[in-house]
Amino acid sequence: MKKLEKTAIKKSSTDLSRLGFALFFMIAVLTFSFLNNGGIPNNMFLAVAALIGAYMAMNIGANDVANNVGPAVGSKALTMTTAIIIAAVFEASGAIIAGGEVVQTIKNGIIDISTFDGQTDHFIWAMMAALLAAALWLNFATMMRAPVSTTHSIVGGVMGAGIAAAGFSVVSWGTMGTIVASWVISPVLGGVIAAAFLYAIKKTIVFQEDKVQAAKKYVPIFVAIMAWAFVTYITLKGLKKIWPQILELVNMLPLVSIEIQKKPSFETASMMGLVIGVAVYFLVKNKLNANGSNLENNKKSVNRLFTIPLIFSAALLSFAHGANDVANAIGPLAAINDAIINGGVSTKASIPFWVMAVGGFGIAVGLALYGPKLIKTVGSEITKLDQIRAFSIAMAASITVIVASQLGLPVSSTHIAIGGVFGVGFLREWLDLRDVENTVADDKLVIVDEKKNLNALSAALRAAEAKETKIKEDYERIVELYKLIADEEEAIKSTKKHMKKAKKVEYVKRDAVKKIIAAWLITVPAAAILSAILFFMIKGIMI
Repeated sequence: MKKLEKTAIKKSSTDLSRLGFALFFMIAVLTFSFLNNGGIPNNMFLAVAALIGAYMAMNIGANDVANNVGPAVGSKALTMTTAIIIAAVFEASGAIIAGGEVVQTIKNGIIDISTFDGQTDHFIWAMMAALLAAALWLNFATMMRAPVSTTHSIVGGVMGAGIAAAGFSVVSWGTMGTIVASWVISPVLGGVIAAAFLYAIKKTIVFQEDKVQAAKKYVPIFVAIMAWAFVTYITLKGLKKIWPQILELVNMLPLVSIEIQKKPSFETASMMGLVIGVAVYFLVKNKLNANGSNLENNKKSVNRLFTIPLIFSAALLSFAHGANDVANAIGPLAAINDAIINGGVSTKASIPFWVMAVGGFGIAVGLALYGPKLIKTVGSEITKLDQIRAFSIAMAASITVIVASQLGLPVSSTHIAIGGVFGVGFLREWLDLRDVENTVADDKLVIVDEKKNLNALSAALRAAEAKETKIKEDYERIVELYKLIADEEEAIKSTKKHMKKAKKVEYVKRDAVKKIIAAWLITVPAAAILSAILFFMIKGIMI
């Protein structure tokens, strides 16, 4: 009882400490916003909106960031503490440095703001309801250890509040259709690409007799492809909002003159990735040739070669995520800030630095306090990961976004990452099917032989028992036959169990799959319903 009491006290004190830090951050944001905007009418309303934005940002950090670092932690490439530090630093950096000076106030254009007909108060209430609903849903999903899309959460929130404020005509149903399509496209694309890379690595390196020579030949190629993919991905998604400023800095160099573009083209990003990829290829190749004698001819040794690329992938994915998904927290907050200051409704709004900082630091705080739950879920509770599998998932996360953006397909980074985890797990099951079939065939032969022995022993027992006159040796033989028959029946039963178990090889936990897919499907409607309820509550309080 004392041991249980100590454990309970320790756990409760940790939970209270986390809650205390979270409340301290939210109150600090509330206070700063109130004092910083003291001369603005409705500044208390803006301060409350900032508090909700901080709450939303923390929930993004607690739920969404797990997709970036979960595979690296699950594969033991990074410890939990190191992963949280790297992700927190790069998430905040991405949000503050590359989050952009202007943000869409209505995520993905899912509602038509002209239907508000200049009713600024209704618009502000709708944005507050959307932000709070999305944050509450993310909080619930994190408690249930279900990684869900923060983009879909805020989309559902905006849709529900928009319908409550201006009716069903406010929603762009075509945009909602693309979001529904992303529920299928994202995990399928992510799973297929992750499985393809894993199979390619196994075929070219792991399944080879001389794994050391195969690794020296192919690891530089795979890492170079990763370098190209991530540089292209970061340029397209992480730097697009500060691209003009980057080009201006480059033009300051002697003999350099580049035309200023609003955002990088795929060709530009791809060429930058190619240059870095070629450099990485020769760097890794030279490193392996110099240290190749230290490699052992086994899978464990090959796995270690992918550790450093995984660390880079976790950092770069976090930077890109911070640059892009910070808008989920600060988009509605920026809209409220813009509407209160300018007294009108606009599709895009400039972002004060303090608003961007709320998003960036909020994501980092939420990750540090509540991120480990979802990191464990993504990294180890769906399927077992090693460095090669985690590397394949990271490749899927970047390449899927590049392919989808060029084809104009709607995708979700959360669904891509989880789809990649599913993909590598199901590939392992498929590859092991051949071994399972051989095992089942062997077990069937064993059962046939054991049944023959059982029939022979049963016949011998009947013959022994049929003798009218028995001597001591006959009774001893009967006892021995009963024992042999019992052993044979137990052997048949054991072999059947083994065969049944072999047929049920599952490297992906089905319960986890069902829970996650269910959470994906209900995210938009759940956030929408909650947002509509909150809008009517806020409206009732304010009128």
